[in-house]
Amino acid sequence: MADLALAVIIALVIGLLLVATVVVRTVWIVPQARARNVERFGRYRKTLQPGLNVIVPFVDRVKPLIDLREQVVAFQGQPVITEDNVVVHIDTVLFFQVTDPRAADYEIVDYIKAIEQLTATQLRNVIGTLDLEATLSSRDRINTALRGVLDDASGKWGIRVTRVEIKAIEPPQSIKDAMEKQMRAEREKRATILQAEGVRQSRILTAEGEKQGAILQAEGARQAAILKAEGEAKAIEQVFTSIHENDPDPKLLAYQYLQTLPKLAAGEGNTFWVIPGEMTSALRAVSAAFGGQTEEAERGHSRPAVKKEPATPVPEPRPGAVEGPDEQAALREHTPPFELAPGRVNAATDDPLRAP
Repeated sequence: MADLALAVIIALVIGLLLVATVVVRTVWIVPQARARNVERFGRYRKTLQPGLNVIVPFVDRVKPLIDLREQVVAFQGQPVITEDNVVVHIDTVLFFQVTDPRAADYEIVDYIKAIEQLTATQLRNVIGTLDLEATLSSRDRINTALRGVLDDASGKWGIRVTRVEIKAIEPPQSIKDAMEKQMRAEREKRATILQAEGVRQSRILTAEGEKQGAILQAEGARQAAILKAEGEAKAIEQVFTSIHENDPDPKLLAYQYLQTLPKLAAGEGNTFWVIPGEMTSALRAVSAAFGGQTEEAERGHSRPAVKKEPATPVPEPRPGAVEGPDEQAALREHTPPFELAPGRVNAATDDPLRAP
């Protein structure tokens, strides 16, 4: 009995294991954005979709998972020769997505390696038509050309290339040094031009400022001169009106006349000045005002008038001629001893003499 019970238990365990194995091989759970190809007797039967799937155990064979999400693959630098015979190393990044699991599994052995080799080949074709400068500045053009070619070639593999990006372009070190020197020279050139433009603009603004300042200064001087002239005119008008309203006597006028005479000789460029003919009248008026009038009042009679003799005109010297002794003697006879400017005014007769 014990042996029979043990045999039943062993058979039960084996049955449970068989059932579990059948269940495991019959029911397949596929994650989201994944796919599995199923083969029956070595031939493709179907593709398992995400979720719960049931197959025939021991008849159908389930292949490995295929990722349907967009994938990114970075390829190492590929040596490429440009049109101007410069060898550059280009690193590329490829974005692709499996759209047909059956084609990706049965049309190509290793689609990632195939895409890498295809990318390198097409990259050489595209870069070979561009020079170094165009290669460095035309990344968008290169990306578009590569994407179009790779998408067409990988379409039959069940793969859609969504994007191709150039990660880095590494020219030789000698080319880098030359480019750096060129860039430095360009920047120095632009700095020199900007500095010259700044100096030019500064000078223009300075000249404009000086011009405006000179104009404003001239306007200010003009306004000041106008105001000063108006002020002097009003002052003269007030003085003239005051003098005529107050009716000053000759004594005050003679005194003011004498005070004005030193101002005539106060200029720095005045080497001589001329006393007008009315000077003698002013002197007599002052003398009469301060002393002469008192003496005449005490004497009881007025000072007899002196009859003025007509002055003998001095012969005008000929231009360029030298005066002789007789002419000089005649000139001395007609020149009073108190004359400040000889040959200008005869103070004794109040007659002006002609200047030589």
